[in-house]
Amino acid sequence: MLFVFPYHPGENQIPNPYYRFVPHFRQYQRLTFVLVHGSWADAHFWDGVAAALRSQGNIVYTPEYAGHGTDPNKNVTHAMITKSVVDFIKHLNLHDFILVGHSFGGSVIQKVAEQIPDRIKRLVFWDAFVLKDGQSVVDELPPQTRKGFEQLRAMSNDDTIMLPFDLFRALFVNTATTEDARLFYTSVAPEPAKPLFEKLDLKAFYALTTPKSYVYFYQDNVMPQGEGYGWNPHMSMRLGLFRLIVGDGDHFTDTRTRPAYLAKKIYDASRD
Repeated sequence: MLFVFPYHPGENQIPNPYYRFVPHFRQYQRLTFVLVHGSWADAHFWDGVAAALRSQGNIVYTPEYAGHGTDPNKNVTHAMITKSVVDFIKHLNLHDFILVGHSFGGSVIQKVAEQIPDRIKRLVFWDAFVLKDGQSVVDELPPQTRKGFEQLRAMSNDDTIMLPFDLFRALFVNTATTEDARLFYTSVAPEPAKPLFEKLDLKAFYALTTPKSYVYFYQDNVMPQGEGYGWNPHMSMRLGLFRLIVGDGDHFTDTRTRPAYLAKKIYDASRD
């Protein structure tokens, strides 16, 4: 989930100026990545991570999807979002790539994988939704959070949800300083609500044999841990056989403050 900057079509070649540094890490295999952002975000969410991966010789693409970035139309569906990513991949004729999804982006890569499974080398979910067949994203939220989203949706005049700062601070950037949290919040924009509430047919996804990985940051506070909720193992175990990579960050902060750290975790989840 997270963050909207003014977006320009194409690959992001220059790290967003908010990023403090892009240190390097050592790797032994060059890969191609397609990074899919989540809610309250656009493709610039990945700027620092993409720069760190590219610095090691990898190829990185960061597609934008419907209802986000510079797209003024918030009346979008989950299918429209999925089509944006599929069309991006087909237009560039990409094959043998790692498809990464963050948060809501997990549900997107589930549906993308159904349509173009032969092009994908591995699926990587970073603190991302892995929905069961027939579920919506909000079905995985605890009742209090879902009720809050429903109220925020009802308050909007364009069927969007805007995160209040206190909610964003407590759940999305809980390891950040207050100063950084307020800086990050300046980039938050209303999120189209409809795709979060749509129930998805995922029968084809669960028939795929594509290799899968899950990256879990254990200080991520967006999803409560235990009692039938949470990223790992509650949702990750639905992947069947998968590689697990663990980190110590939260849901968003490390994309800004430690992009190379996150890039290394994603790389470790992706390599052979």
